[in-house]
Parts: sequence; structure tokens; C-alpha cells
Amino acid sequence: MGSVLAMARAGDVVWGSGVNGKLVDREHALSDVDVRAVRGPRTRDFARRRGAEVPEVYGDPGLLVGHLWTRSALAGDRPRTDHLVVPNLHDLAAADRAHPTLSPRSPLDVCLGTIAASGFVVASSLHGVVVADALGVPARFVRSAVEPELKYRDYLEGTGRADVEIAETVEDALRLGPHPPPAWDPGPLLRAFPAELWGLRTVVEAARPVSGGPLAHGPTTGGNAAERRAWSGQRTGEGPGAGQGAGLHGLS
Repeated sequence: MGSVLAMARAGDVVWGSGVNGKLVDREHALSDVDVRAVRGPRTRDFARRRGAEVPEVYGDPGLLVGHLWTRSALAGDRPRTDHLVVPNLHDLAAADRAHPTLSPRSPLDVCLGTIAASGFVVASSLHGVVVADALGVPARFVRSAVEPELKYRDYLEGTGRADVEIAETVEDALRLGPHPPPAWDPGPLLRAFPAELWGLRTVVEAARPVSGGPLAHGPTTGGNAAERRAWSGQRTGEGPGAGQGAGLHGLS
């Protein structure tokens, strides 16, 4: 997950990653990378121009947060906020603290819970909006002073919202209000998951709705025992590749 496609090497498997707009002009061979899904159509174009075979399967895996927990469970007894600003890491130092602000460096549980407890998320953090979308929290992107627009457009286009306006300022976002929710089906992304790396046939059979969740399916108690263990391993860091992940901190 994240704008890390340009880090892929021969033999890697890509599922839901995207390209960073700072790297689109670099030469990078992807012909020997196994791409199962990407964040959006702009990433797909980038990868295909570099030799990869890329299916039209879109979605940031962060959208599956709503499969694992409900908004109310994550919010818990945290104070509710009318709106919340989630800056990109590189925008954090210049963030206007006149508004409730979440540092993307906060622990994962703090990030998820604070977003869940907000009435409206305004973010230059890509995953600030991704998590909000996953939990059914109204949201709108605000333009980053540092990050190119590509990854935001890539995500919006991959979730059926090509014409959404990105706000120029927080005040502009508050005036505009939230963008439409994702027009996105999690099924193709789930079916594209490289389950065989976990010794499974599929993870779809392990997916059932989380009561009260905004998405259609959720990995809870369905499927066979091996599939349930695999989902549990992904949640607790026991699955394949757990030591290679970003850890349990923050948003991008």
C-alpha cells in the first residue's frame, strides 16, 4: 500500500500500490513484476509504459479498513470533532493549528480512531482520505504544498470520481464540503489478492460484512480455518512479509 510502485523489483508482486508523482519521469523496468492490482488508472498507465501487464483492477488497500472494524468501534470514546485536518507528512510543519489536526506520524490506532471520530476530514494526506472513505466519514482532499497531484487524482479516478475538485485551502474545503463517496466495488481487489503466497486459494471466502461497516464484505469469521488464520496473520503481523511492511505507524 502506498506510492511505492517504483521500488518494485523483478519477481515482486504488486497489489494495490501506486506511483509517486515525483518519480514518473524516471526510467524503471517493470516487465518482470507481477502486478495484480494498482491504485488507479494513472498508475496502470505508468506501469504499462514500463513493460508490465496490468489488469484494470483498481483500489487502495486502505479502503479495506472498513472490512476489519466499524467506524463506531474505532472511534470508541474519543472526543468527536466537527472537522479534522490530516496533512501529508511533508505539509505537517506548515499546518494551520487553528483547526483540529492529526499528525500522520501518530500511531496507527490513533490515526484510525481520530478519523473515525471526525465529522469531516480535510487532508493532503492521501490515506487520511482513503481511511475516511473506508469508514464512511465525509472527506475532501486539500492541495499539498509539496506532493504532486498525481497520486490524489490516481486514487480519485480509481474510485469513480475523476471530476472531484481538490480544495486549495482548508477554508476552501470547508466551504466546498465533502466530495462524493467512492463508487467502488471491493470484490475485484479482494479477488486479485495474491492469496497463494499465504498458501490459500482465495481470501474472498473469508470475507463477510462487518456489522455496521460501509463496505460490502469484511474478513471476519467466514471461510475455512486456514483463511481465517491468514487474515489474522495480516492483522497482527504474523503473515508472510510482515517484517517488510511499514509498521503500525501513521499515514502517507
